[in-house]
Amino acid sequence: MAVLETRKRPLATAPDDPPPKRIRKSTSPDEQDSSATVKNTAATFQDLGVIESLCDACTKLGYQTPTPIQKESIPLALQGRDIIGLAETGSGKTAAYALPILQALMEKPQSLFGLVMAPTRELADQISKSIEALGSLINVRSCVIVGGMDMVSQAIALGKKPHIVVATPGRLLDHLENTKGFSLRSLKYLVLDEADRLLDLDFGDILDKILKVLPRERRTYLFSATMTSKVESLQRASLSNPLRVSISANKYQTVATLIQNYLLLPFKDKDLYLVYLLNRFAGQSIIVFTRTVNDAQRLALLVRSLDFKAIPLHGQLSQTARLGALGKFRAGESVRILIATDVASRGLDIPSVDVIINFDLPQDSATYIHRVGRTARAGRSGHALSLVTQYDFEIYQRIEHALGKKLEEFPVEKDELMVFGETVSEAQRVAIRKMKDLHEERGTPGARLRGRRPRDSGNGQRGRQRRDGMDREEG
Repeated sequence: MAVLETRKRPLATAPDDPPPKRIRKSTSPDEQDSSATVKNTAATFQDLGVIESLCDACTKLGYQTPTPIQKESIPLALQGRDIIGLAETGSGKTAAYALPILQALMEKPQSLFGLVMAPTRELADQISKSIEALGSLINVRSCVIVGGMDMVSQAIALGKKPHIVVATPGRLLDHLENTKGFSLRSLKYLVLDEADRLLDLDFGDILDKILKVLPRERRTYLFSATMTSKVESLQRASLSNPLRVSISANKYQTVATLIQNYLLLPFKDKDLYLVYLLNRFAGQSIIVFTRTVNDAQRLALLVRSLDFKAIPLHGQLSQTARLGALGKFRAGESVRILIATDVASRGLDIPSVDVIINFDLPQDSATYIHRVGRTARAGRSGHALSLVTQYDFEIYQRIEHALGKKLEEFPVEKDELMVFGETVSEAQRVAIRKMKDLHEERGTPGARLRGRRPRDSGNGQRGRQRRDGMDREEG
């Protein structure tokens, strides 16, 4: 979740704060032009203009001082402005938009007051919990509307008129089109969270349909880690005279407390190096990122056979299983290793992740930033390691170029590495055998884990299946 503070203009910047932030407006006709470097050194949320009851909620949640994005965006939001917020992952964006919405809700209470759209089910669930925690002292009710869950129970929840709806776009459109009596004509606040990710998942057409049924008289906040051409187009379509708050000097910037290294290795030895790293960082909280669902499942089986406490997280799991995996990993007692596809790379706030391992390099630099952003959050330190094979040189060079620096190679004790050779070979055989059994249990061998789309059954359900698939994860 986010970290918060208060309102006043300048004081001295705290030692751990990044350099002065830039609130700027582009010269496009859609954004008011007002380029100025502003140092908002507010020390508390009260200084930012947040009312006492919400400040108490922040204190109760352990938010001592506002983060940079909160310092700059909250006062503008309280002035009634539309906002484009650009900040790296883990910067406290949720509270940056939740606090102004909750404060406005307290002034004029109504149902279906705000809508937050997020790219994945897990992020939507997390946002809802954060909003309810911040609004606990005023009994705010939030409703999560995501694919993969029963539409009837969701329709009942919407019928109870929650204050805030947090949704993935596909399932929200399903309800707007099919749930009798549900509309958002009285909506006052719209938030597009992780907007670049929403558009990466091809939600553009669905967002256009949703925007057409929302009232024009509303406040809109768009938050994103990167500003792409697609996000620019969305901004022009959905915001009115917005102010842009940009925290990152470099759109591929990582936090100073993050240590980043790479390991150069032959492709055939990737499993061996992974097991070596899991031993080196034994006892710490680790997320391993893979490119495919199949590898996430296979590696979970492999490391479990070596007595590591690991669990997979990917888009082919049911929503209940995915939330269960996240819950176990967050608790940190029974599971210390999460092996995931990029479904876990954006927005999820798991406070105590110590190490990120890129078993497969991502295809673009932005995804790398979001993966490593799962650690070193809220001022903590963290470590990110990437396995680079002979086939990854080009991708890795692009990532280094985006970061603007050369990373150091992680030292590997070769003698210690080779000790695991025979053990890992046996674990690979065990994992392959279990994967074969898993595919056979699911019916058509490989169909589920490879993520084939269901064929159109001819009953008009394909559109809904497609939207649910988009909510689930891209590939």
